[in-house]
Order: sequence, then structure tokens, then C-alpha cells
Amino acid sequence: MGVVTEEKQFRLDGLKWLVVLLLVGGAIYANWYFSQESALYRVIGLLLVMLAAAFVASQTEKGAAVIELAVGARTEWRKVVWPTKQERNQTTLIVVAVILLMALILWGIDSLLSWVASLILG
Repeated sequence: MGVVTEEKQFRLDGLKWLVVLLLVGGAIYANWYFSQESALYRVIGLLLVMLAAAFVASQTEKGAAVIELAVGARTEWRKVVWPTKQERNQTTLIVVAVILLMALILWGIDSLLSWVASLILG
């Protein structure tokens, strides 16, 4: 038996994006129009409309690709092996030591070149 892959059909993506645009535009206009209302109610309304717009956008081909990317990123995020507290502290100390060493080296070179320039220029 062969593996059957089922591809999702995306129809009317342009119309869906138009609906998203109208929802977002309407939410912005409504936020302005009802500016005298409580900010809490306006934020709740904006969030509800944005959720609806996100749902409609997720039904498009690009929206599904973004969701797939986010799921993949979350999967990769869970694979990250974080350093222990001791490793973190040691690495931080090494970085600070290297920065201080480089600062001293650059200060020394600058002082040497300044001294040479003062000898040459008088």
C-alpha cells in the first residue's frame, strides 16, 4: 500500500485577504469612532476582531505556511539544550575577561602610537 498525501486546497485566498483587510480596517475605524468609550471595551473589541482576522488569514495558503513555520519553530525551541547555571557563569566570566584583556591591549597600542606620534610631531 502506498502512502497517500492529502494536500489542502486553498480557494479564494484573495477574497479571504480582503476580508482580513476589511476586519483590521474596521477595527481601527471602530477604535477611533468609539474613542469616548472605555479603553477596556475597545481593547477587548480589537482583540476579538484581530482573532477573527487571524482565523480567516490562517485559512489561506500563506497563513497555513506561517502556522506550520511557528509549529516547527516551537519544536526546534524544545530541542535546545540550555546551559546550566555554572556553565552560564563561567562563560560570562570568560567573556568579561577577554573584553578586559582586549581593552588593555588596545589601550596599550593606542598609548604606544600616541607616544610615537608625539615624538615624530614634536
